[in-house]
Amino acid sequence: MIRVRRRPAAAAAGTAIQRARHCLGGAGGLITAGAVQTVFAREAAPTRVAALQRFFKTGLGEYAEGDRFRGLKVPQVRAVVGRCDALPLPEIARLVASPWHEDRLAGLLVVVRQFARAKEPAVRRKLYRFYLAAARAGRINNWDLVDVTAGRIVGGWLRDRPERAATLDRLARSRRLWERRIAVLASGYFIGCGQCGDTLRLAAACRDDPHDLMHKAVGWMLREVGKRDRPALDGFLAEHAARMPRTMLRYAIEKHSAAERAGWLAAGR
Repeated sequence: MIRVRRRPAAAAAGTAIQRARHCLGGAGGLITAGAVQTVFAREAAPTRVAALQRFFKTGLGEYAEGDRFRGLKVPQVRAVVGRCDALPLPEIARLVASPWHEDRLAGLLVVVRQFARAKEPAVRRKLYRFYLAAARAGRINNWDLVDVTAGRIVGGWLRDRPERAATLDRLARSRRLWERRIAVLASGYFIGCGQCGDTLRLAAACRDDPHDLMHKAVGWMLREVGKRDRPALDGFLAEHAARMPRTMLRYAIEKHSAAERAGWLAAGR
């Protein structure tokens, strides 16, 4: 007869704790998507979900139809990102493929952090391509996910590359709203470098875009152009204000004087 030695309950519990600590990366780090999701599930706030769904337009027929929220605040997500920014790309992919909005936000913010500290062009290229693939797959599917990532990843990669204009123009022509917004927001990176030409070209190309979120994005980036090159913005307005959607125009002229704003709005449609 073979006797099976049973481990004491305390030893079994200790083994379980060790397994948990391994998944969580020791004292503080998170090294798997599952560990990140466990933290998020523990911190979830169901009472905030309905308000978030309304704010991010997740209802039937709205631009983020069906998106799901855990009810976390952005600082909570960022705090967890600080503990998991060494996640390997397959684990990041698991987060970005999650049905939960906060999981996807965390995964994309990890990509931003890894891209910023990567020294090797091959690593940065891999992260950039991963990001665009996620956009094509519909994983980057709301304005907040675009706005905190596009400039740093797409803009950061394309800054000194010859395919910059062609890539931005291709994204701006996409049938996917979020790829179009990525193009415009990515151009904001170049504005910070003193280069406004891409934004002005994309603004003209997207002037007649039917979506309100594109009107806001284009107007916002035009306003950023104006902060650095007021004549360039006013030259654009002189050519396009009469046909710009009202929201786009209002965003673009927000830093003008009251009298100037009134003049441009009178010239608008």
